[in-house]
Amino acid sequence: MYSGYNFYDRQLAAKVSQVNDPNAAWVNQEPHWILIEDLLGGTYEMRRKHRRYLPQEPRELDDAYDNRLSRSNCPPYVNRLERLLAGMLTRKPVRLDDVSDNIREQLFDVDLQGNDLNVWCYETARRCIRYGHVGVLVDAPAAGSNGRPYWVTYTPREILGARFELVDGAQKLVQLRLAEKVIVADGDYGEKEVEQIRVLTPGVFEIHQRDEKGQMKIVEEGTTSLDYIPFSVAYSNRVNVFESRPPLSDIAELNLKAYQIQSDLDNIMHVSNVPMLAFFGFPSAAEEVSAGPGEAIAFPAEGRAEYISPNPASFDASFKRLDQIEKQINDLGLSAVLGQKLSAETAEAKRLDRSQGDSTMMVIAQNMQDLIDNCLQFHADYLQEAQAGSSLVNRDFLGTRLEPQEIQALLQLYTAGTITQETLLIQLADGEVLGDDFEVEAELEATQNGGLIEMQQPEPEASPEMPEASAESDQEDEIPA
Repeated sequence: MYSGYNFYDRQLAAKVSQVNDPNAAWVNQEPHWILIEDLLGGTYEMRRKHRRYLPQEPRELDDAYDNRLSRSNCPPYVNRLERLLAGMLTRKPVRLDDVSDNIREQLFDVDLQGNDLNVWCYETARRCIRYGHVGVLVDAPAAGSNGRPYWVTYTPREILGARFELVDGAQKLVQLRLAEKVIVADGDYGEKEVEQIRVLTPGVFEIHQRDEKGQMKIVEEGTTSLDYIPFSVAYSNRVNVFESRPPLSDIAELNLKAYQIQSDLDNIMHVSNVPMLAFFGFPSAAEEVSAGPGEAIAFPAEGRAEYISPNPASFDASFKRLDQIEKQINDLGLSAVLGQKLSAETAEAKRLDRSQGDSTMMVIAQNMQDLIDNCLQFHADYLQEAQAGSSLVNRDFLGTRLEPQEIQALLQLYTAGTITQETLLIQLADGEVLGDDFEVEAELEATQNGGLIEMQQPEPEASPEMPEASAESDQEDEIPA
């Protein structure tokens, strides 16, 4: 018998014998990705999976099921929530401190795909929230080649395996296998997608692709200028090293439930909009009867006809259930971080909810910040720069503006010499008082130079036409002692 949930019964065992075989951590995580990936595909993907997520009822004809499937729409709760949470991290640009001008300039195209650091951070945060963690490789051309470092993001689905060794009391990554897809030319005008495996060891890389016989063969290899693997990971719901669970998995199940209930409700409403005409006391052996505005029907003495339709009050249960699911998604989605709730609540409850939500988002923000800091260090090592600098990812998720009394308190602290001008400007900028385009470093430099630059009168230059006469004139004007 067909069952759309057979993928839950798979044997979760990993036997790694080929370079493209995933390890046990990948196999344990993969069942948790399927529903979320399908939901992110929208209504089209959910319809394409048909009976896996929208079961066919017993005795329901295939044509009737196809019609019901075509009327079913999947609400995009998971998709919107993922975008919203990732957007909170990048609501303000990533702040860079003590980063060289050379690296800053390269971060305007951090991935060689035209994306700057803020756009790249948004897309990377989305993948981190979607899967539970994300990895970033700071890649560069092979040793001896021209080019610059660039950052490449990998989802857990593309991280096939990793090995660690204990070196000097710390875990060191000694092997990493990454699945990639590259587009190559196919004929004069076409192109095709080729799957390949990148194997990294400290200072060495290999590229494996399938040959004509389907075997994985090395097509490229070389060395790097680093003696370690420049790969960093950020977690949003960590379980183990390079293993996590999607933080939106519970919301994904509710999203699926909303899809199924809404499909049933839409189907019932569609049927009820075409009521059935019933005849009472009419001979069953009579010829086929049609009804219309220009027709009349003769009934026996006790006969009658009426339309049969369901009671509209029977739909209330489905509507209430959809409202309950929406409220559950709102609560599980950290409603205080997302904004206003559907129902009214006290200020104290809002404060408590916000603290809990901020703590969850703080974990993601801190992990993303550590990820960027590690990548900056890898980038600086490639360029052989001594100072890598650091970053600061936004933590003001709701965008609360400083109150006038809070601004006055900061000014009093600055006047009393308790805080510096830099601290004052940073607090005002974070409090959305000075605007998004305000640069603290540029303002400090401008205010410091404003009182130090002295106006110097330029010395008169001697006329190049009469240098000797000018010298004689100077001698005549001198007064002997």
